[in-house]
Amino acid sequence: MSPAKPPTSPVYLLWGEDAFLLREAAFAVLGDLRPREVDGADWQGGETSDLATPSLFGEGRALLVTDAKSLPDDALFELKQYLQAPDPDAPLVLLATVGERAKAPAALAKLVTGVGSVTEVKVQRKDLPGWLLQRARAKELNLTPEGSAALLDTLGPDPGALEQALDQLASAYPGERVTGDVVAVQFRGLGEQHVWDLCDKAFARDLPAAMRSLRTLLEDREAGLMILGGITSRLRDLLKVRTLPDRLPPTELAKRAGLRFDWQARRYREQARRFSMDELVALHERVTWADRALKSGATDDVVLPIVITAIAGEPARV
Repeated sequence: MSPAKPPTSPVYLLWGEDAFLLREAAFAVLGDLRPREVDGADWQGGETSDLATPSLFGEGRALLVTDAKSLPDDALFELKQYLQAPDPDAPLVLLATVGERAKAPAALAKLVTGVGSVTEVKVQRKDLPGWLLQRARAKELNLTPEGSAALLDTLGPDPGALEQALDQLASAYPGERVTGDVVAVQFRGLGEQHVWDLCDKAFARDLPAAMRSLRTLLEDREAGLMILGGITSRLRDLLKVRTLPDRLPPTELAKRAGLRFDWQARRYREQARRFSMDELVALHERVTWADRALKSGATDDVVLPIVITAIAGEPARV
């Protein structure tokens, strides 16, 4: 993860492909501060006034804007006005999740450059084994380099999924040496978790990246019904999240939606917001059709691209 350069004021644009890493970086910047958190798509106006108004009880103030790419024009104008004289004691953190190989959103980067810092947040694929070992040590998990490599081979490069796996291992093997064999026992039969990456890309509406991910799975001879099962499971989770109040804290959202972790609740809420309820229902009908087609003899390489295009393409295609 690239370190942030010291800004001229506590204003940060953190951008990258992975929402989990972005949140980690945001809270590393904020330290002990508890920010007000606002989704870019839900900007109401006047949010920056909280930063400029001293707290009655003297607590530190901070504003965290997730999915900043979805900020409307009036929000960008408000931020531009605020950034002419930002409060030096109140951090403002903007998070922007971008597609694979994309750059920092130009409008946001222009807004922040010269006032604060614009930082890409990522862990290179080659650095993931070391990242895993570092995270394991923080959890007092005795993960070996062989075990780290086995986790990557089994679960793929999704940092959020890897973090969840470390939590599982720390709970299941406290004080024990976790080797590749231990990882194989713990996650035997979970090769379908490679589909997580496909689901993340598809439900982020990144069609080119989703199609590349699907092509890789099909080249590895992953069973079409297993891939479709993973997509269906994610879609059902998003439907549950979409029906719950948008203002629920992540812990409560995870509990009520039947998710295991707060980071899943945050990620799934971000993905669900990209679709209307009608679109999600239509997609559920599409995967039901795909299930019947595959079981009737249709081939994976015909049916699954149709499903992925319906999810990740423009709304009109659903």
